[in-house]
Amino acid sequence: MALDKNIVVLLGGVGGAKLAIGLAQIVPAQRLTFVVNTGDDFWHLGLRICPDLDTVMYTLAGLVDPDWGWGLKGDSVVALETLNSFYGVDTWFRLGDKDLATHLQRSRLLRCGRSLTEATRRLSKSLGVDAALLPMSDDEIPTKIETVEFGELGFQEYFVKHRWQPVLKSIRHAGCERSSLPSQVRSALSKADIVLIAPSNPWLSLAPILAVNGMRDLLTSLDVPIVAVTPIIGGAAVKGPTAKIMSELGQEATPANIAKFYTGIINGFVNDIQNEPLGRSDLRSIQVNTLMKTEGDKRSLAGATLDWIESWVA
Repeated sequence: MALDKNIVVLLGGVGGAKLAIGLAQIVPAQRLTFVVNTGDDFWHLGLRICPDLDTVMYTLAGLVDPDWGWGLKGDSVVALETLNSFYGVDTWFRLGDKDLATHLQRSRLLRCGRSLTEATRRLSKSLGVDAALLPMSDDEIPTKIETVEFGELGFQEYFVKHRWQPVLKSIRHAGCERSSLPSQVRSALSKADIVLIAPSNPWLSLAPILAVNGMRDLLTSLDVPIVAVTPIIGGAAVKGPTAKIMSELGQEATPANIAKFYTGIINGFVNDIQNEPLGRSDLRSIQVNTLMKTEGDKRSLAGATLDWIESWVA
């Protein structure tokens, strides 16, 4: 297993966090760097909310709510309920009482002039996360969803307020042309022996990362295994709107189309045992169980992926 390799993982959301914890259980923390989607981030109630960063951070810290896969276990929403009942504020976005501490501290650090990278480092270290947890950019690059029913929506309006039911027409990453990669992300990728793309939603969680100025060029310049893990099993997504989005964009929900999304970037693909073989001679692939229901599943997928990569780079 690649215990002496520097591994960088591009990820977002619950699926990405599951692979992250699987890797963290078998790979030394100093060898792991997680580059996380921040296209979902937004200012809400005066606070900077970073859902994917927090999901990965809470997961790695062993604090995530096991039922939801995000948020803090054992949390309550008294503050939000009071905000609604006392002042009539629309509290459509759930913020737990304990979770508020993270958003308050992050927002305080940002207002004191700290970068999101530095704020994330301080938060994650305070929670005992030893692996490097990096935002994809210190710049704000909000994902905007053009819908049939409501026109353009902010990501959280689309995903949470409307429960991703509006029909998607297109996606844009506002401000990506003015964005830049943090030096920490550039350094980690430059030193990487393996790059993994987690089984997160390609359009909502990975496309924002790839949209950051310089990211695609940097990835394509690397002479290392860059391997994506399928988020599609048996024609459906394990969780979330991946298959729905693919249908609305005129694509069949197949691993072949997921692999096509990463054309020019990946040289390896982890497919699920329930799927049809990828059928591409130009791309290495393996079929394993990618459904991560248990802690053992997460470790097994991480281990099988790394063992397979080592077998073709040895």
